[in-house]
Amino acid sequence: MCGIIGYVGKKDKTQSVLMDGLTNLEYRGYDSAGIAYFDSQNIEILKQKGKVHTLSSLIEKPISTCCGIGHTRWATHGKPTILNAHPHQHGKFALVHNGIIENADVLKTKLSEEGYQFYSDTDTEVAVALLDCFYQRNHDILLSIYELMKRLEGSYAFAILCEDDPDSIYIAKNESPLIVGVGNLEMYVASDVPAILQETSKYIIIEDMEYGKVEKDGVHIYNMEQEEVSKEILTFEGTMDSAKKNGYAHFMLKEMMEEPDVLKNLFQSYWKDPDAWKKNLPDFEKYREIDIVACGSAYHAGMIGKCYLENYLGIPVAVSLASEYRYQSIFSRQDKLVILVSQSGETADTLACLKLVQDYGMDTLAIVNVVGSSIARIADYVLYTNAGYEIAVATTKAYIAQVASFLLIALAFSKTHLELEDVKNLYVVQKQFLEKHYSEIVNQLSDASRIFFIGRQVDYAIAMEASLKLKEISYLMSDAYAAGELKHGTISLIQEGTPVIAVVTDPNIAEKTISNIKEVKARGAYVILIISSQLDESFDWCDQKIVIPKVSTLLMPLATILPLQMLAYDIALAKGCDIDQPRNLAKSVTVE
Repeated sequence: MCGIIGYVGKKDKTQSVLMDGLTNLEYRGYDSAGIAYFDSQNIEILKQKGKVHTLSSLIEKPISTCCGIGHTRWATHGKPTILNAHPHQHGKFALVHNGIIENADVLKTKLSEEGYQFYSDTDTEVAVALLDCFYQRNHDILLSIYELMKRLEGSYAFAILCEDDPDSIYIAKNESPLIVGVGNLEMYVASDVPAILQETSKYIIIEDMEYGKVEKDGVHIYNMEQEEVSKEILTFEGTMDSAKKNGYAHFMLKEMMEEPDVLKNLFQSYWKDPDAWKKNLPDFEKYREIDIVACGSAYHAGMIGKCYLENYLGIPVAVSLASEYRYQSIFSRQDKLVILVSQSGETADTLACLKLVQDYGMDTLAIVNVVGSSIARIADYVLYTNAGYEIAVATTKAYIAQVASFLLIALAFSKTHLELEDVKNLYVVQKQFLEKHYSEIVNQLSDASRIFFIGRQVDYAIAMEASLKLKEISYLMSDAYAAGELKHGTISLIQEGTPVIAVVTDPNIAEKTISNIKEVKARGAYVILIISSQLDESFDWCDQKIVIPKVSTLLMPLATILPLQMLAYDIALAKGCDIDQPRNLAKSVTVE
């Protein structure tokens, strides 16, 4: 979601670091952007609604200062306006913020009674006003931040400037990601590594309820006992290649093209030494139940994971949306494993569920993509998907890596085997789909008012992900249903020409799904059939057809989703949509 960048170091670099950092953070999703920096001893703020390049037009003269902060905002409190954009300022402080202050309204009322006037609708302005209030009483910046953190409820990552210390950035963190980048007599503050990766690969992770001071020659971090804590300097192993399009029109297209290589790397890491691979995981033989908890596409990957784990390990699996799981009754058992799935490893609802189940003493396994992320650090066990940085908001390669991770778990702890030739064939099939475009289907769907996806079991999970991908980037209204449920109400929406995309790859239930397809066809639906080659026949009840070449049953979900991802991309492209940064969406969802 919102992105933070900060820099303290060389006067001739501050402007470029801030603007490049904001550009690198655009993938997170945002609606406005702003920067704050020192002009002599005073804080200067520039902010603008819309894209980062519109902010650049406000810079009338080169910025020459050793210190500044920047922000890309994803609206939570208040509409996307210039007044609501970050940074916000009260008194001597300017502040940018990721997260949500849950008690902002109560604090705002008290501050108003003390004479503070507010110009925005944001919870962030309340935080900086309260910080100013404390500072006027004690005249100590770090103590004021400490007092602020004691009063705030909710999540926050703060980067703060104070006019009484123009050579430093102050920070505070709770339940929103924040790192400090380490350079040579220059330091960086960021919400994520890509913001600073072109400057440094060395960074420090700030933990919950820590705060501190960042200077060009070092950083001082404190805990809530007001004790300074030592921090390990980590090195990011990736490169900037993941943050560049490398000639592709969109990051999403680039990331789809990378899917075969992502899977190849995953399978090779497993086959290199299966026993060593298993050592990083819990012993699945000790569990009688598994809960999979996730959001969005990760939830859909979990649904396929349920099929793998139940079919091949024989363990009952429940899949829950993290936003629901954390508020339902949790039945704690020592023989239950909770698997948390998240691309970013920072998903707020999923992270909250992880903390909750650990309080119950249950084992946790994280399936995440980002090394060193909050979920990865907290979980008992971690399985990294190693998909590389995914920049497009709509996930493709990270999703497919999550599905493959569940498959590898099933292989590692069962007697099921997968032949190398089957996997090699999968790569061939995937590359074939990545070269195909279905112009006739695109033309049929681009102007549809509503589209339905249907399937059963694994095919239903695939239908749900395909539907989400389409609505995410094309803004078309689409819904996915278990095919057998249509007749229980939804079929009333089918009329002449209604597009229905039906997924049929499971031979065990194909006849049942085909029966459901015939029901919608009889009511005038325009049927687009996604079917495996072993089930393909000459049908008179479909209008268009995409045939999945023969692949192993185990690998079928990893092949079937690709033409549906490409179809969503082509439709969004035809409609002229912002594919990498869809409206209202964010890459890393760090608020409830």
